[in-house]
Amino acid sequence: MFDPENPPELQTTGWINSDKPLTLAGMRGKVVVISAFQMLCQGCLEHGLPQAKRLAAKFNPNEVAVLGLHTVFEHHAVMSPEALQVFMAEFKWPFPVGIDAPDGAGPPKTMSAYQMQGTPTLLLFDRAGRLRRHYFGRPDDMQIAAEIMALSIEDANSPRDQAAGIEHKIGRTLMTPSHDHHDHGHGEHVHGPGCGHDHHH
Repeated sequence: MFDPENPPELQTTGWINSDKPLTLAGMRGKVVVISAFQMLCQGCLEHGLPQAKRLAAKFNPNEVAVLGLHTVFEHHAVMSPEALQVFMAEFKWPFPVGIDAPDGAGPPKTMSAYQMQGTPTLLLFDRAGRLRRHYFGRPDDMQIAAEIMALSIEDANSPRDQAAGIEHKIGRTLMTPSHDHHDHGHGEHVHGPGCGHDHHH
């Protein structure tokens, strides 16, 4: 069973815009934002990647690490690592992007490990490395920024009950009618164009 308190490590075959592989373990102490995308996904091009770019521009990289994960589960031939390199340079995406490790004909390894339902998917980790948010679709910029700020207030060694207390305050403060903020590592569907994946295939 997936445990958001001890989430799986990223499984990648390469990185762009980073001179070394990045790991969740190596980023402990920072709030980590991962935007999972595909080059040919409309929702990623219109929302997921631009949102990640805005977050990277607004938050101190010493406190908040923003990165992308290219997780290809369709049209593999045209979304190769070489094509991704050109795509990154053409659109000038400034953040590091990892290439999700393929797993035969199924979804890539990190995508499977995190039970992602498609792209764009946004993952938020706290300073202790716990998965605190899992969004599929188009979460609002202001909501994400508020949640990042709340996570940044917590210490890296904050106990679970302290984190839960901040969760409750955020839940009371943000206007999100269809969403419960109490649960660590929950998932949410946010409406808008995206690319879904059927894990039964």
